[in-house]
Amino acid sequence: MDMKSAFLNGYINELVYVDQPPDLKTRGSLIMLNKALYGLKQAPRAWYERLRDFLIMQGFKIGKVDMTLFTKDINGNLFICQIYIDDIIFGCTNEKLSHEFGDMMSREFEMSMISELNFFLGFQIKQVKGGIFIHQEKYCRDLLKKFKMGDCKPISTPMSTNEHLDADVDGKPIDQSNYRSMIGSLLYLTTSRLDIMFSVCLCTRFQAAPKESHLSAVKRILRYLKHTPKLLGYSDSDFAGYRVDRKSTSEGCHLLGQTLVSWSSKKQNRVASSTAEAEYIAAGACYAQILYMKQSLLDFGGFCGTMPLLCENKSAAKIAKNCVQHSRTKHIDIRHHFLRDHEAKGDITITGVRSEEQLADIFTKPLGKETFCRLRSELNVLDWFNF
Repeated sequence: MDMKSAFLNGYINELVYVDQPPDLKTRGSLIMLNKALYGLKQAPRAWYERLRDFLIMQGFKIGKVDMTLFTKDINGNLFICQIYIDDIIFGCTNEKLSHEFGDMMSREFEMSMISELNFFLGFQIKQVKGGIFIHQEKYCRDLLKKFKMGDCKPISTPMSTNEHLDADVDGKPIDQSNYRSMIGSLLYLTTSRLDIMFSVCLCTRFQAAPKESHLSAVKRILRYLKHTPKLLGYSDSDFAGYRVDRKSTSEGCHLLGQTLVSWSSKKQNRVASSTAEAEYIAAGACYAQILYMKQSLLDFGGFCGTMPLLCENKSAAKIAKNCVQHSRTKHIDIRHHFLRDHEAKGDITITGVRSEEQLADIFTKPLGKETFCRLRSELNVLDWFNF
């Protein structure tokens, strides 16, 4: 559902005055607002508080980690409501209750649409008996058209295996605004396209002074999107993989059963002195996301016991299990050792995995076509026309 003029529903607690419109006769007077207006800094929060208070009055509970998630147990039926400013998605295990919720919201607020979810925030949703599939095909095609790449030659991988970007100080400068626009558009696409996560994040590091070599790398990503416009949707790192400052990249993906639900690619804040340290830091970042997901499951009424974390570096796994501080680990920042506590509590089990079975490799480095396609398939990135 979509709210009409959502911000105008919010009540403000501060005294806010505005000038009168120029065509009014009364001069020298101001108008005091009772409700929010578009353009006020507090308008989004005022709207959220109005909607939050209304839902709480109806018996909903706020999520512990996601304040925009509202859940309610109705005679054993789980009702879920997720809000994003003025856009709301909701559902229930009892379809009748969903219709009742729509009627209730229409009586309180003015609505412009209540229908089955098939498009949300640029995402296309396809609901079939086999599951719910999310993709951004329309966004992808519009992206190619926007940057005049609609007729480009397709390519099978987003980055070449021998391509290693650096600052390229002697390269020819290009238009920064256009480069940043391309990067921003691609970053939004990574929310459903994990296969371009690594290559896009690598290109983002050169926005301050982009060169032709960097633009060429971005255009290759767009050519790859031309090749795969309909795709939808462990812990790892590369030691000193970034050639500019030699910092490593933390990568991670998280699966519930066989379903991929989260992925990330982020340059580490410090230079690691060994592969084990880089892997250990990446594992800690990966588990921080797991903790968030476990709490989210509780908000949805689910439960998750011990979580396995697969790490291909045996030394990193042993550091997490061994609480002894020695010369090889004393240089690691203490904040990364929270992983040991959860290992000791039994919240997590860190086990080794062979390099060829490490799914997170797709977020770590450029891969050959065969390996890239295999990992992409194992992460359930599929062609939605097959369903």
